[in-house]
Amino acid sequence: MSYYNQGPPGPPYQQSHSPYPPQHGGPPQQPYGQQGYNQGPPMNQGFGQPMGGSPYPQQGAPYGQHPPTQAPYGQPPGQGYGHAPSGPPPGQGYGQPPPPQYGGGYGAPAAPTPPSPGYIPGQQSPADVSRAADELRSAMKGFGTDEKALARVLGSMGPLEINSVKAAFQARHKRDLMKDVHSETSGYFREGLDAIIRGPLDQDCYALHEAIKGLGTKESAMNDVLLSRSNADMNAIKIHYNHKYRRSLESDVKGDLSAKTERLFDMVMSARRAEESTPVNPQQTDGDVQEIYRATEGRSGTDQLVVCSILASRSNGQVRAIAQAYQQRYHRTLQEVIKKGFSGHMEDALCFIVGAAEDPAKHDADLLEDAMRGLGTNDQALIRRIVMIHWSPDRLHQCKAAFRHFYKKDLGDRIRGETKGDYEKLMLAYTRVMNFCLVPIGTPSASVSKEVAQVQRLLKASGVKYSMHSAGTTIEGSWDECTKLIGQCHSLLHAHGTVRIHTDIRIGTRTDKQQGFADKVAAVEKLLASDQSPS
Repeated sequence: MSYYNQGPPGPPYQQSHSPYPPQHGGPPQQPYGQQGYNQGPPMNQGFGQPMGGSPYPQQGAPYGQHPPTQAPYGQPPGQGYGHAPSGPPPGQGYGQPPPPQYGGGYGAPAAPTPPSPGYIPGQQSPADVSRAADELRSAMKGFGTDEKALARVLGSMGPLEINSVKAAFQARHKRDLMKDVHSETSGYFREGLDAIIRGPLDQDCYALHEAIKGLGTKESAMNDVLLSRSNADMNAIKIHYNHKYRRSLESDVKGDLSAKTERLFDMVMSARRAEESTPVNPQQTDGDVQEIYRATEGRSGTDQLVVCSILASRSNGQVRAIAQAYQQRYHRTLQEVIKKGFSGHMEDALCFIVGAAEDPAKHDADLLEDAMRGLGTNDQALIRRIVMIHWSPDRLHQCKAAFRHFYKKDLGDRIRGETKGDYEKLMLAYTRVMNFCLVPIGTPSASVSKEVAQVQRLLKASGVKYSMHSAGTTIEGSWDECTKLIGQCHSLLHAHGTVRIHTDIRIGTRTDKQQGFADKVAAVEKLLASDQSPS
């Protein structure tokens, strides 16, 4: 059973004209107050659309898909993006919030993005999670621990359900779920479970505190948690951090950074970005492009604070529009300009902001690959990022599609190669295999090859792992991904005139090992190959 997001919906997860198939109709969840995972400017706007056309499967609201309803986890939902002044208006310094009006029809105040699910203290799901609480207790009761059950149950929890199951565990068993899990597990498996049990808000604050304390600062954790966040989520993080550690987040962060990087994060933590619901103002975008050029390539040396102030105060949609306009005008990407004029943590942070706005799903995929690249895996970064992304099934699905597109490998296979044991099972806890046979009824001819081809095109565009065979199609993904995709296949054929459809579904799951449909076929083929071997 999946407990994902059975509470009230939050802001929708949407990409900027996502090059990956939109994931609609899934669990009504919102953005994970984090990196640019929102939708971009309205469809009729010139700025914010992918340059040169999308390199991914054509979206164009394919038949059977509904308008995006979910926002990226960790990031401000919304669509059009805030306008940005070309340089600070009179009496307003860089880094201060944009004025409420810019005129020219773009001045209407933007509706603030609501907090992401899990970013309101005490918020719980109305779903009955008593069974999940009992299963968790059974997994840890007596001698030995059922690690597979822990991964299965906790891996199915959404950001609201995790709070509910903690409360139910305490009420029904008079025990603290976090303490029990922590005492019964170890290693990276325990770290992953702990990250889920904390929930998105508390995990953000924990990751920040761990990054700041001790010798050195884990800059990647600071970037992951603080950059490209909605104002509402940023404020929630600051309040919770102060409540949890009795310290100001701003003072802790600034105490660990160099002077100019400190100024950048001070701007970020002020939570005064343009709201994502504000339309992009092309004139202001043009002004920002000129300001950035004059502060970088148009002068000797770089006026770093000008660039920081623009990128830190603009919405994701505005940053995306700036990046596209800059490349169109100067034939260099904005990230190339940043890498030339900045260095160290500030360079990484500014590229993070731009990358998260330009292509949120690719940005997620890049972060995961970065955690696994080279000799040894950065397991703490991998856990932190997988958990952040998993809170939103749509965001996770978009990330998996982007990973396959850019790295030519299934994300699950990549993770499987870098992890092992119970830790591996937890990181891959979201994969299921479904076989379905969709039968159109009342077609003009006995052949249904045309309808099957339409379904296969949709599956190919979706980015899920699938395999067609003579008796149907096998797909591999989370519960929500698979069931949602089958529903989209129905909608697609209905939209093309098929009046009635009957679908048989067979679902297979395993808890003793991670095994996809390709692994099952390979196991049988191995046995058959042995038949041909000389005895």
